Amino acid sequence: MPRVVLLGSSPGPDAASGPSVPSAALTLPALPGCPTVIGKLHGQLASLDSAPVTIARKDDAIAYRGFPGTLVETSDLAGDLRAVADAAERATENLLILPANSLVHDELIYQITKSKRGALALIAKEPREEDENGDFIVPNVPIDEAEPEISDRFFEGLPVRARAAKSRVISVGSAYHAVTRPNAVLLGPLHLHVRHAPTLAEAARELADMAHLFGPEDDLLQLLVLGLVRRGVSVGIRGRRDLFYRRVTSQAEADQFVTDMAAFNEDRARLNNAVKGADGFFTTYFVSTYSRFIARWAARRGLTPNQVTLISIALGVASAACFATGARAGMVAGGILIYFAFVFDCVDGQLARYARKFGVLGAWLDATFDRFKEYVVFAGLAVGAAVSGVGDVWTLALIALGVQSIRHLLDFSFGAANRRKPPSPLPSIPISISPDTPLRAALEERKVARNGGTIRSLLKMWSKAGKYRAMHWARKMIVFPIGERFAVIAIAGAFFDARVTFLTLIIWGGIGAAYSLTGRLMRSLA
Repeated sequence: MPRVVLLGSSPGPDAASGPSVPSAALTLPALPGCPTVIGKLHGQLASLDSAPVTIARKDDAIAYRGFPGTLVETSDLAGDLRAVADAAERATENLLILPANSLVHDELIYQITKSKRGALALIAKEPREEDENGDFIVPNVPIDEAEPEISDRFFEGLPVRARAAKSRVISVGSAYHAVTRPNAVLLGPLHLHVRHAPTLAEAARELADMAHLFGPEDDLLQLLVLGLVRRGVSVGIRGRRDLFYRRVTSQAEADQFVTDMAAFNEDRARLNNAVKGADGFFTTYFVSTYSRFIARWAARRGLTPNQVTLISIALGVASAACFATGARAGMVAGGILIYFAFVFDCVDGQLARYARKFGVLGAWLDATFDRFKEYVVFAGLAVGAAVSGVGDVWTLALIALGVQSIRHLLDFSFGAANRRKPPSPLPSIPISISPDTPLRAALEERKVARNGGTIRSLLKMWSKAGKYRAMHWARKMIVFPIGERFAVIAIAGAFFDARVTFLTLIIWGGIGAAYSLTGRLMRSLA
């Protein structure tokens, strides 16, 4: 569980125009019990940290007293930064840092804290300018030639002083630090792995010594991300997507934002997030379109993921028994049953993510019995072929089993090797330097070095090809994932025979193995 730090003194939206009202003084009358903003936030965070650290200015601190945790009173921005540094130095777990005036969905907090990134920030990109025809206006000067600037533009009350790419924050500015073509604001929640806590502490102390250079509009959390980025920490980004997050600075905003928040279907977003985003074509279009609703139905009736896994196993064994009859009716029944065995195999994971019920036993059952169902069906098909007079297909069954076993071995071994491989470090520059020009130059040099060589060029080209939808799904299917394998067994078994089924599994599986092995060899050599 992460250590929670609430920034009660974060300048936040519209700080330049005057002090904001402490979130403890803002009520949410439309919600049951009429909680305050900070009271609601404490309730949401209780399962993560029952005693969070709240950092607030002395004038506002009285409003935060009486809530669980530690209240740290400060007198200025430098004090805020040093208080964050103290909290980071004492951290023994991951950190979740967010403004105390945050109005946010539970699901968004969960998604941010469960991220595997070493650092993740919630951002919003500034809308791009459009001309009278609705076309985006392209800047006259390419970004490579653009000069760093200290932006005076605001979005959602925050200064647009961050540059975000597709997956991470490139650069962050302040009233002192200039950024090349800023395009985003850092909204609030920042999740940080404990290994980066010492870096945050050092950066926060250095920023505290520079506090006289910052303006009243500079946001405390944005300054923290600035320190991380300047010290070479990769800060990933996440948008709000189909969930709600806003900072509340007045009672009028509190009333409006509660209404806006109610317009979002948090349960539907939670259900959608329970589905893996990297599933194959068959799983995406022929299973997950409805399996998520089965998962929600199961959750509301108290079923556990392990119970659903047992249902999937039973359907897989029943499918093998039907295939073993060798009769056409049995083959059709076997195809239907193996399809639904796979459906419930997807449901158990979706149920675990939706209900947030995870366990070592469940993970072991899911990984082990996926293989069991597949291989017991191979046996059923082979027995059925002998019974129906198709012939001895045991050799084909053993080859298919061998191909899949080798592929699984390669998958696990490559994954283990990748986890041991240290990430490529990002460049860093001193926080005392105002423009981000040296940082961008270092990033460009890193990009050229990483993309150099024939193998890296080919990998980059193949990666870019994935932006085309047809190529994206072709790449997904060629590796022959589990959804496609079960689909082949169901369709070929029901409409043809065991021989055709095994030949399809062997040929497609061999092509998928060769494709995966080639890609992994190239990535290992690049």
